[in-house]
Amino acid sequence: MSTAQPVVEQPLVGTEPPAAGAAESKMFGILSLVLGAASIVAGYTFVVPVAAIVLGILGLKREPASRAFSIWGIVLGSVMLALPALILVFGIALLAPLGLFAAFWSF
Repeated sequence: MSTAQPVVEQPLVGTEPPAAGAAESKMFGILSLVLGAASIVAGYTFVVPVAAIVLGILGLKREPASRAFSIWGIVLGSVMLALPALILVFGIALLAPLGLFAAFWSF
């Protein structure tokens, strides 16, 4: 009669699963990039580009792993926030000398 010992596998040293909070989060950076890209379509809403900028700044401060995502979200949000203002300024600057606003403001 042989008495076989049950085999108990020991985990390898250094292969412990990471702690729950140890994983680097990229949530703010990715959300900033997604909202920055969405602001290309919805840039006139003012809310989407501002949200992309705010989340990008939060991502830069809290998540160093998502630095590139955050920077691109800030850049896209800023460009899409400034673009309507630039178009308005240049539109007025170009159309005012031509007198094209007279048709819109005549009462």
